[in-house]
Amino acid sequence: MTDRTLPTGKTAAAAMRGGARPGGPGFLARYGLWIFAIVVMVAAPQFMTSGFSRSMLSQIGIAIIFALSYNMLLGQGGMLSFGHAVFYGLGGFAAIHLLNEISPDGLPLPLELLPLAGGIGAMVFGVIFGWISTARAGTTFAMISLGIGELVYAGTSMFPDQFGGESGISGNRVTDTSLFFGYGPQVEVYYLIAFWCLISTIVMYLLTRTPLGRMANAVRDNEERVRFVGYDPRIVRFVQYVLASFFAGIAGGLTAINYEIVTAENVSAVTSGSVLLMTFIGGVGNFAGPILGAILVTILQLSLSSVTETWQLYFGLLFVVMVMFAPMGLAGVIMAHQPIWQAGRMGRLVVPYAIGLVTFLIMGTGLVALIEMNYYMSTTYDASIPMVLFGQDVSVHEALPWALAVAATVVGGYLFRLAIRRIVRAWDAVVAEIKQGGA
Repeated sequence: MTDRTLPTGKTAAAAMRGGARPGGPGFLARYGLWIFAIVVMVAAPQFMTSGFSRSMLSQIGIAIIFALSYNMLLGQGGMLSFGHAVFYGLGGFAAIHLLNEISPDGLPLPLELLPLAGGIGAMVFGVIFGWISTARAGTTFAMISLGIGELVYAGTSMFPDQFGGESGISGNRVTDTSLFFGYGPQVEVYYLIAFWCLISTIVMYLLTRTPLGRMANAVRDNEERVRFVGYDPRIVRFVQYVLASFFAGIAGGLTAINYEIVTAENVSAVTSGSVLLMTFIGGVGNFAGPILGAILVTILQLSLSSVTETWQLYFGLLFVVMVMFAPMGLAGVIMAHQPIWQAGRMGRLVVPYAIGLVTFLIMGTGLVALIEMNYYMSTTYDASIPMVLFGQDVSVHEALPWALAVAATVVGGYLFRLAIRRIVRAWDAVVAEIKQGGA
């Protein structure tokens, strides 16, 4: 499922062993992940029966489409956009306006097709903004996307009839024009989102295998060479941009159905930053990367936001750590381990990884304690009242909690650095053994 010049697990394993495997992949090797994904999507709400869990599953499905559409720009086309939420939000607004027109006596559009209307609405704006943006690449493109994002966000307060002002536009998804469900219960909405998530994912994956997808990769890697062989890089970027806006609009249309309201926040820079985080943390060099990022970031957003008010700070730290130590994201880390797994040498890395995890937890616990105690002191009216930290009452006016937090951060950080060195030595030794065994 890779779409970039990175080696896949199999090719990397073959390279380590000094040769490629004869014969092609079997049915399960080619379609096993897709079948597994479909089974999980169908069965998940049967095991996760609470309202919170099913709402989280719905949000994950929307986030997957949104992140994959962003990866069409960044991962496949090399276009760093700071305004991709424009199409997500405009698709949502188009869908919610159409939703309010749907009725058996009015517009008899089946609710199941409403996300498609959101995609078409976003694509119209994608044609307009894309023609302006894709005339340039690199930093200039990024700045234009930022300007368009701010322009549209400002427009939401200037045109209240279209965007609803601060309160947004609301609707009712129970329209009596649906083909299959009434879409009152959340589980029925989830299955609609899961359907569109699956269809959109398959189509976006197949697009990576088309000549357009290949040329988008070529434009990303070497624009001059693409121009030399007779293609116009701007047209390639433009078509990729418009398609990405279409799928972002589908995600926005599903958001309109899921929440029954669309506000200015849906087109804001915060939403654009969130999808960038999802895509980068998951991995822009692999098609599955944005999917992993969307799942992880959505779960963390929902879980951390209910535990601490500083959850956005932890997201920033996570992003910095990923950029510094795993720039290819979670998918890149997983793919790097596949050759070692296939060679049966993962056991050699278990102990170093376990030591690294323990030392990281010690360092992380101290760091979190420092952040939470400092935030508590800065925001509470009476800091003499003990705060609850890790299930314990902690007085921030006493020196002991601060000393323990600093000690855990410093000692844990030092031990984690030593653990990283041990992991690197163990990794190099295993890779050398695999190469030697394949020589």
